[in-house]
Amino acid sequence: MRIAIGGLHTECSTYNPLLQERSDFRRLEGEALIAKANFDFAAAGIQTLPLFHEASVPGGPVRSEVFEAQCAELLDRLRAAAPLDGVLLLMHGAMFVPGIDDPEGDFITSVREVVGPDCLIAGSFDLHGQITARIAETLDIFAAFRTAPHVDVAETNARAAAMLARALKGAARPCVVRVPVPVLVSGEMSSTFVSPCDRLYAALPEVDARPGIWDANLMIGYVWADSPRATAAAVVTCEDAQAGQAAALEIAKGYFDSRTDLLFDMEALPLVDAVAALDGPAVLADSGDNPTGGGVGDRADVLQAVLAADRPALFAGIAAPRAYEALQRGATEIELGGELGGGGPRLTLSIESCRFAEGCAIVTTGPATVVISHRRRPFHWFADFAALGLSLDDHPFLVVKSGYLSADIRTLPRRQIMALTDGAVSQDLARLENLHRPRPSHPFQAL
Repeated sequence: MRIAIGGLHTECSTYNPLLQERSDFRRLEGEALIAKANFDFAAAGIQTLPLFHEASVPGGPVRSEVFEAQCAELLDRLRAAAPLDGVLLLMHGAMFVPGIDDPEGDFITSVREVVGPDCLIAGSFDLHGQITARIAETLDIFAAFRTAPHVDVAETNARAAAMLARALKGAARPCVVRVPVPVLVSGEMSSTFVSPCDRLYAALPEVDARPGIWDANLMIGYVWADSPRATAAAVVTCEDAQAGQAAALEIAKGYFDSRTDLLFDMEALPLVDAVAALDGPAVLADSGDNPTGGGVGDRADVLQAVLAADRPALFAGIAAPRAYEALQRGATEIELGGELGGGGPRLTLSIESCRFAEGCAIVTTGPATVVISHRRRPFHWFADFAALGLSLDDHPFLVVKSGYLSADIRTLPRRQIMALTDGAVSQDLARLENLHRPRPSHPFQAL
């Protein structure tokens, strides 16, 4: 038996003006891609043919020419790999391409056209993906993350891979059932670390164990794409379609009934109040400009507020390629903020010291240490800071561009506040332009 592995993985805010280019994507091929599936196909007697997997830091819409080229190359490689018994697609599900209503649906449908009706197609997805009816009808197998912040990526890939192997080894052919839920909130309002989603996701393995059910999923969806496919959904892989439909309806009802309990997973304040409230060791999250949510990552609103408060802080970080290049030329004064189109104030900073590491400039200006990156990127993991030669023990006040905090940062024994800031992933959902989302959807319309 032979399977191919590939996929496209990104998340796109329609409020981010910066289009994603091919250079924004990182490619994985060969043995590294096989390892990403996190399943021993060889032990199951299955030959794996890695195509390629491209992923980017979430951002703005993907340029249509980029998406078309990605799809064309993947499909060409798929044709060259034929004949195939199965395909494993490692996806995200929240790509937005101007002029294309359902990019992942188009791509997966094209995969089906290439491999034919008998080939099994499995997909692994982020729980913030937008899963359309066409995606569910085209896939045979579906699995999605069950944690947000995401700490089960490898486990989810393994679930999808194991179901594909199970089906290839002779189990009844599964199908995917989808029930949309008219609820669309941010990840920060649906964290699996707090109620009600901790309870809802903890119940999913129990659904998996029911007769006829293989894998149960609750998709939160992606709120910052003003798109007709923007919705939550219950998605179930099953061999008994009736049992799968009943399970999906149950999961959907549980989430819908909990909609008014969906609240931020941490203390959240307007920026001015957040800065004023911090008088000791703390982590301050700049939520509206969070690059892992699709923000630009270049706004200086929070830096301006922290500098005005004259608080010693480590600010990680701001994407500013022109400022970075000026520093490389020896500049002792730079302009920072909104360089990539994200808006907000422009600040003039006097640089007291500067060093470089990992494509970043680490500068001191007044009481602050600021990380300026040449490319958009987050700083969410202890390893990110270690690679820059920064010890968080030396910086009791940390500012990061984030919504909910990563599994690493949330372990810091400090007060943790999410600043409700402006940007392409603003948490002020009532202010978002809302022309194309399904109506009615909570909290945009009353239900």
